Amino acid sequence: MEGTSNLDAIDFAILEALQKNARLSNKELAAEVGLAQSSCLARVTRLRETGVLKSFHAEVDPRAVGIGLQAMIAVRLRQHSREMVEEFRHHALSLPQVLAVYHVAGANDFLVHVAVRDADHLRDLGMDAFTTRPEVAHLETSLIFEYVRSPGIPLYGPKGTVQRAAPSAEPVRRSRRRSRAAAR
Repeated sequence: MEGTSNLDAIDFAILEALQKNARLSNKELAAEVGLAQSSCLARVTRLRETGVLKSFHAEVDPRAVGIGLQAMIAVRLRQHSREMVEEFRHHALSLPQVLAVYHVAGANDFLVHVAVRDADHLRDLGMDAFTTRPEVAHLETSLIFEYVRSPGIPLYGPKGTVQRAAPSAEPVRRSRRRSRAAAR
């Protein structure tokens, strides 16, 4: 994956726009960042091929698909070997109820974000999928009352500052083209 030194202001503008709305057409995205459609498509392709853009997602309403409860399960391992960490991570990610796995420092080793139908489903998941694991020493479950996700991650430029896209009302490139045409 490329470092931020290989990304310019237009790349950051593309990333910011796609984080806000990954369903933008190439035409809409090009207009928003002030590029020709072919140049915009080439940049998005490069961002995908280099691993900067990892994937595109659809956000689904949990209740619409039968999810009535979300929780964070804090997991403490019996031992802190690389093998046990990797085994637990692999197991947790194989469970369909798991939304995210965080390997953390502190009293616990993992935080596992799960989505289940109800409290009985949560209890059964903890008992059947976690406490039966030989590497697990302790579980602590916290119910999530509200889950609101930020639409994207901060985009830090080469100097460590958060990059912001140029105002989309009047893209810079279009202004230059008009100026050249007016000069003729």
